[in-house]
Amino acid sequence: MHPGTRMKVHEYQAKELLRSFGVKTPRGIPCFTVDEAVQAAATLGGKVWVVKAQIHAGGRGKGGGVKVAKSPDEVRDWSSRILGMQLVTHQTGAEGQKVRRLLIEEGADIRKELYIGLVVDRGTQKVCLMASSEGGMDIEEVAAHTPEKIHKVYVDPVAGLTDADADDVSRKIGIPEASLPQARAMLQALYKGFWETDASLAEINPLILTGDGDVLALDAKMNFDSNALYRHPEIVALRDLDEEDPAEIEASKFDLSYISLDGNIGCLVNGAGLAMATMDTIKLYGGSPANFLDVGGGATTEKVTEAFKIMLRNPNLKAILVNIFGGIMKCDTIAQGVVAAAREVKLAVPLVVRMKGTNEDLGKQILADSGLPIITANNMAEAAERVVAASRKH
Repeated sequence: MHPGTRMKVHEYQAKELLRSFGVKTPRGIPCFTVDEAVQAAATLGGKVWVVKAQIHAGGRGKGGGVKVAKSPDEVRDWSSRILGMQLVTHQTGAEGQKVRRLLIEEGADIRKELYIGLVVDRGTQKVCLMASSEGGMDIEEVAAHTPEKIHKVYVDPVAGLTDADADDVSRKIGIPEASLPQARAMLQALYKGFWETDASLAEINPLILTGDGDVLALDAKMNFDSNALYRHPEIVALRDLDEEDPAEIEASKFDLSYISLDGNIGCLVNGAGLAMATMDTIKLYGGSPANFLDVGGGATTEKVTEAFKIMLRNPNLKAILVNIFGGIMKCDTIAQGVVAAAREVKLAVPLVVRMKGTNEDLGKQILADSGLPIITANNMAEAAERVVAASRKH
């Protein structure tokens, strides 16, 4: 996983982590087969169960991935329908995500649905706790149309989440006085879990108030800062590669920062800022980038070759733009890598190269002497114009 990205976990994994810090959740059992799901319901006991699809995306309920079952037969029926389905939500894209895991949970007596979220706020350099009385499936709508219903607390990293702040925000979202001690314990446990796992996001939606006045985390979502994962082998062990883009997994093995997009012009750039500017320039000239790809400052011929291979896996690729500013990275190293890669992968799409900086002339000479049909450009505008034109001809 490349620095700067974040690692996601499933709901049942987030709940297990948070329970270890004292966050109360319904009892549940993760399952990989329909028979396991039926057995889980029997183990949990009771008369009502919830069958929940486990994918790394929100909006599962609206997409048909969360169902209430009132008998063991219904548990079997819903489990067999949900397991293996392509679950489409507002976060998965049109193709959806295949459901390979389920969480079977005991039913809960929901009196009120609330929302709690924790993120790192860049502006204040503190953890921001967000809370709302309007929990449930439409929290994005609340944020967009009635932002005054979302209350924020910026937590002092020395003091942590104080009793006073926890009680104040709990009252604001409608927690009754009798349940305040539970809500306080829940919020402080959530903050402790967030802090100690180096999370970048924790979200409880909904946090529920039960008929008995108990406060429970009915759902849980957590993302983690990948720069801190070396401190948390127990969290790395939770990684589910089925939920990640195969090209992005492959790129991370070579320390390449790669993100798939839905355009048709591949981009290979050194430096994330230049990569963003390159994609913007392609869009400005009427094209559409197929990926974000930062080879970093220490790219070798091997890394450049692997970068080409990863880009070329995309069946929609119509052209490639290599945009290099040689500072730490020397232009001749990239040029050798580009030539070697183009030969190894038998490049069949147009290739536009723009390079500036250290050993620029040597790099351009290597490209010129290669005998390959490489289109060169002197500036970003020219490069974008040429790659867009080439993509339309191809």
